[in-house]
Amino acid sequence: CSGAQGQPVLVLLSQCLRLFFLQGTFPPFLAEVLLRMHSVGICGSDVHYWQHGRIGDFVVKDPMVLGHEASGTVVKVGSGVTHLKPGDRVAIEPGVPREMDEFCKTGRYNLSPTIFFCATPPDDGNLCRYYKHSASYCYKLPDNVTFEEGALIEPLSVGIHACKRAGVTLGSKVFVSGSGPIGLVNVIVAKMMGAAAVVVTDLSASRLQKAKEVGADFTIQVKNETPKEVASKVESVLGCMPEITVECTGVQACIQTGIYATCSGGTLVLVGLGPEMVTVPIVNAAVREVDIRGIFRYCNTWPVAIALLASKRINVKPLVTHRFPLEKALEAFETTKRGEGVKVMLKCDPTDQNP
Repeated sequence: CSGAQGQPVLVLLSQCLRLFFLQGTFPPFLAEVLLRMHSVGICGSDVHYWQHGRIGDFVVKDPMVLGHEASGTVVKVGSGVTHLKPGDRVAIEPGVPREMDEFCKTGRYNLSPTIFFCATPPDDGNLCRYYKHSASYCYKLPDNVTFEEGALIEPLSVGIHACKRAGVTLGSKVFVSGSGPIGLVNVIVAKMMGAAAVVVTDLSASRLQKAKEVGADFTIQVKNETPKEVASKVESVLGCMPEITVECTGVQACIQTGIYATCSGGTLVLVGLGPEMVTVPIVNAAVREVDIRGIFRYCNTWPVAIALLASKRINVKPLVTHRFPLEKALEAFETTKRGEGVKVMLKCDPTDQNP
């Protein structure tokens, strides 16, 4: 058979491949790995897509595979893959740039508008037995890091990215609003980065107890207080207003609390996603020079997270409270929907249900 201008298809293919190799890149099918999935955590966004079919502008229009907190074992590698081999245990970074745009060139590929992201419409996730992914975004796990720890690198990365954006450093006083999985990883990372004191607020006493277990110095159970009253309690337990607030709920009242609580010249990082429009005391933040920063997922965090886990500088194992085989995925999702435990983990390999 022939291609353009009568050239044989094989000749055209060889020319294309030669161009890819000369440019130092490979066609996607040569730079991918096939994985036998092991552990996949359930995220709040997975439940939201399942229940509501959309998050903001991301709308589920066709059947979609969920799951983006994941790890597995390499089964096959494309011919362009040199850093991985069959049998390697890997953690999966779910966001893969499709283009080398200006965001990728500056190292902020998470902001690329064309990024592929597992379980974000229209891209399928990896809650399945076998899954194919870009080899460059699969990271080999050391022998002393479990599959579940590998899967937890995804939410842990949110904490790493948020604390870096916030500027947490030695001696920082930090207020974390919300004690769900993302609030907890921010506690873990803030303490590891040198925070002198971390206070956490939440409605749930059991979740606040988990925050204490992973390193929070103080906890405050919120009931019917106003945002200003909660902010006053934060100042009281810390002995000062925190330099850094990490808001992990997306709730309007909590954002308001974050502004009131943060000291003048401090930083408020918005991690939780709630309504598109919220009412906040913006003048209070402006005249006190409280910097308000957003985060979108993460970037360049997997190597850091793996190094921290391998060196045992941090411990994320207490976050996993429930485990289900893949066949009981619906029960696992129902458990997460009810808000039970902290992190629900699905085990995709029927021959290995270990952590």
